[in-house]
Formats: sequence, structure tokens, C-alpha cells
Amino acid sequence: MIHGNTLGLRESVLREMEKLYDISFDRSFFLPDRLLGLLVGFTEQLNREIMVYLDRNGEILEVAVGSISQVGLTEMHLRRDLDRLTGFRCIHTHPGGNARLSEVDLQALRLLRFDAMCAVGVENGLCTGISAAFLGEVEYGRLSVRVLGPLKPGRVPQSQWLREIELSEEAVQAAIAQGGITEQAEKAMLISVDDNDSLDELAALTDTAGAVIVSRVLQRLSHPDHATYIGSGKAQELGLECQTLDVDLAIVDGELTASQQKNLEAALGVRVIDRTSLILDIFARRATTAEGKLQVELAQLKYRLPRLAGSSEGLSRLGGGIGTRGPGETRLETDRRHIRTRIDELTAQLGELKKQREMRRSRRAKNENVTVALVGYTNAGKSTLLNALSGSDVLVEDKLFATLDPVTRRISLPENRECDLVDTVGFINKLPHSLVEAFKSTLEEAVYADLLVVVSDVSSPFYLQQRRVVSQVLSELGASDKPVIEALNKCDLAPAGFEMGTGDTAAISALNGTGLGELKQLISDKIASLRHRVEILIPYSKGAVLSLIHKKGQVESEEYTDEGTKVVCLLDAVLYARVEKELRGAPDV
Repeated sequence: MIHGNTLGLRESVLREMEKLYDISFDRSFFLPDRLLGLLVGFTEQLNREIMVYLDRNGEILEVAVGSISQVGLTEMHLRRDLDRLTGFRCIHTHPGGNARLSEVDLQALRLLRFDAMCAVGVENGLCTGISAAFLGEVEYGRLSVRVLGPLKPGRVPQSQWLREIELSEEAVQAAIAQGGITEQAEKAMLISVDDNDSLDELAALTDTAGAVIVSRVLQRLSHPDHATYIGSGKAQELGLECQTLDVDLAIVDGELTASQQKNLEAALGVRVIDRTSLILDIFARRATTAEGKLQVELAQLKYRLPRLAGSSEGLSRLGGGIGTRGPGETRLETDRRHIRTRIDELTAQLGELKKQREMRRSRRAKNENVTVALVGYTNAGKSTLLNALSGSDVLVEDKLFATLDPVTRRISLPENRECDLVDTVGFINKLPHSLVEAFKSTLEEAVYADLLVVVSDVSSPFYLQQRRVVSQVLSELGASDKPVIEALNKCDLAPAGFEMGTGDTAAISALNGTGLGELKQLISDKIASLRHRVEILIPYSKGAVLSLIHKKGQVESEEYTDEGTKVVCLLDAVLYARVEKELRGAPDV
């Protein structure tokens, strides 16, 4: 049987792929030439990732269509005790020619303890390169990873890579014997009533949270069932599957009510969380500053307060794991009154921090510092772009929400200009309004910025949907009227025929530096057009206009005359039009 995303594939193709199970490959090769040729051929034919598990005897144990984060491990008998290596290596292809292993691949290697993780780049019917990763010694409580390659097909040292598996086995067994491994992965079942695209994004979130996906379930419904979200019959069916696959956690791609969560847990027999809780868990891991941690705690408490059953059971369901992390978690063992009190305390603390940020922004404005905010969908490459433009070393990971707290760097621009460049938290689809509200102090950098650079991943098949989400969130924040430059990132990986656009648009690759000079020039030109020096005479009866200029513009000098206050200031086009309109109005009484 072929697992994974087989939707739309012809039966004849599936039958050809199933013949892989009947072939015995040479066990003295890490990646036999015959198997490599078949994988390249199927990948070119389908334009999808192909994944196989090859054991040490040269037998194919499983064939799947899709990546490791998109395919549940349905054949659970293949997984041996995680106290040792599994006894088989995961070999998968990358359409588009990229032969490098992703962070998702490396995390799967650690958590599932494969003999090896191997990636094969495929483009135009040819293998572009081969990479392999192997587990090593324990470092900082987790198994290290040795990555070899990418290498050309004919240059792969087959015997040496097989020897690497033996060395990995020894390293893992030694680590277990010494009790040096601290990480354990929860086995998760993903459930959606939406579509495969949304399920794929939930898989990426789950991977970021550190769980191993063992099953993906898509139950198409016109609307979620009010009692169990997926229907009682389906819930009972999945309850049996949870037992069979030894599932620890079910993650629902939507927001559950308290009763839906309770009913679903009773039917499945495992802990159940929803998409919002999963995102909060990731936020709890990512928050590093005091303000970030306060925001996480506030969001957790606001989210969970209406879901408390009110009984002692409802307040003591903390068993650890994904969905139970964060500074707000210990507070849930108190009663509702204490939780509400804590929410008020956090709101007050965040209010004080907001005043401090406003003072810093005011100082930047007086110093004529222009602020440019990098905004966009999560994992679009904003932090990589910040590093490339500023030469800094902000954490960059191939993970969702790698950046949670805003990071500001000063960068130099053409025409001797400078600006403060701010990296912000990424947006995501189905982000509840309550979360947007809780993290407004983080997101408001976009609201108060002079210019927005919207970073988009044009290599993503969901580029248009993600760009719509960014526009929607900016509108909710009240930042939809800001000047915008479009930075189309990963342009080197864009699909053939993709329209890069014109005007205030730059096609870039933050990773290899393509188009960064053009982007800097665009930012410089845009900044030059934002504010102009003007001299205005404001009648004393129009004091509110003077206050507006002080608040929104940059005042360089003031002179008091018989007719009014003569102000030399810097105003952008929008503010200048507003000031003119106010001055043309009827005089104040």
C-alpha cells in the first residue's frame, strides 16, 4: 500500500510504486543505484516528494508520497523501541533540486531514531545531489547530528555511510546507558475538517512544538459537529486508531469549545488540544524577554478561563506535554477569581511596558529615526532578511514562530540614509482575534512603523493565501494604510512563470543575497518620499493642530509671531493633508 498524499494519482502509477515492496536491493549499498533511479523517476513523474524506509537487509518497509511532516507513520510495527535505532533509514526526494536536509528532517531523525535520514534532490529528471544525516554523541541533553553532503550520485561513499550507521548505533546505546538523553517525543494524531493545505500547516506547527505525527485525519464536513467536532461515529473510529497507534495527543485544526474538547477526549481516550492551544505552546517556548513571557501568560489565561469546567477535575488536568507549557500554566490550579485577578495584574504590567515603548518611539521620532517593520507570514524569512541587511545574528530556524519578541537593528541605506529595521512575530492563518489582541504590544511595531516591508515566501504553493492572511491581520491591527514595499523572498525557488510584479516590489533571496541592493534602494527612496520639511503658520486658535504636529510629525523649530506659531517641521503626505484640512476649517470659538 502507498501511504500519504495519493489524492489524484492514477491507479496504474500506484501499482508501479507498490512493486518497490517486491524488490530486494543490495544490502552493501547505503542507497542502491537501482532504488535511486526509481525514486528519481517517480518524483519527476508526480512532481511530489517520495519517501521510502529501507532496512538493513535491503528491503523496502514502507512507501509514501509526501514529506516526513506530511505523512503519518501508519505502519507502527516498523518502529522499534526508541531506546535504540529503528533498524531502517528514511530516504526521501526533494522536487526542485534542493538536496539539503531541512530542520524538519533533522528533528525527525532525532525523535524517531532512524538509522539515517537521506535527502535526494531531483530536477529535470536527474539527481542533483544526495545528503545524509546520522545521530552522534549527546550534546546539551540531546543527540547531536552529523550531516554529510550534498554529494553527486557517483561520489557517495556507500561503505562509509553504512559505517556511520554502526557508529550511530553505538553512540545512541552509550547515551541510553548513561542516561544522557532528556528529550522525548509525544506521538500526535492530527484532525481537520478543512482541507489538506490547512492540515499541512497544522503538521508544521506540530513539528515546531516537538511532536511526532503518527496519523493525519481529514474529515470533510460543511461545519464542525457541535458535540465532538468530527461526529460521534468518526470519533469512535479514531478512538480505536489511537489505541492501535499508541497516540499520546490529538490536535484539532480549529478552535474547540470546552464541551467539544471534553467529549472528544472521552471518545478518543487521549489528551486533546486545538490549534490555538498549540500556537500558545509554541509561543511559550519562544518567548525570551520578560514582556514576551507576560504576553504568553496573559493569552493562556484568557484562552483557558472560559474552558475551565469549574470542578476540581477541570482545574487539575495538567499532565505535562504540548499544550501545557508556559508561565501561566501553574496559575490554572487556582480558582476563577484568582485567575481574573492575575489577568488584571498582567494587563496593568503590560500597560506600563507599553508606556515605556511609547517613550522609546518618541525619542526615535525626535532623533528623526525612521522605523521600518518587517512583517509577513510566519517562516517567510524575515529574520534571515534582518540578518542579511544588518549583519546581525538573530536566531534563524526553519520553524514557525522562530521570532516572537521584536528585534530592532540600525541599517545603512543608499544616499547616506539610515533606518531602524524591526523584525516582528509572523502572522498565521486561523489566528484567533484573542491572540492578536493579547500580542498587540508585539504586533504594534507594525502599527507605529513609518514603512512596512511585507516579506513573502514566493516558493510556497500557498503564497497567495498567506499574503491574504497578512493583509487581513494588518487591517485588524489598523496598519492597512501604511506605505508598503513587497519583498518577494526565495525568488530563486519560485515556480516557473511566477510574476514578480513591478513598482514597490523587490524579488530577493535573503539566504544568498539576491536583490538586497535593490530592496535597500527601494526602502531609501520610500523613506525620502515619506516626510518633507515644511514651514506652517498656525493661528493661536488652532492649538489642536500644533499638538497634532508635535504628536505625529517632527518639529524642528517654533517661533511665536503676532499672527500665530510659525513651525518648521517634517510631515508625511497623509499628515500634511490632514493639517491643511484642519487649518482650512472654521476658526475655533
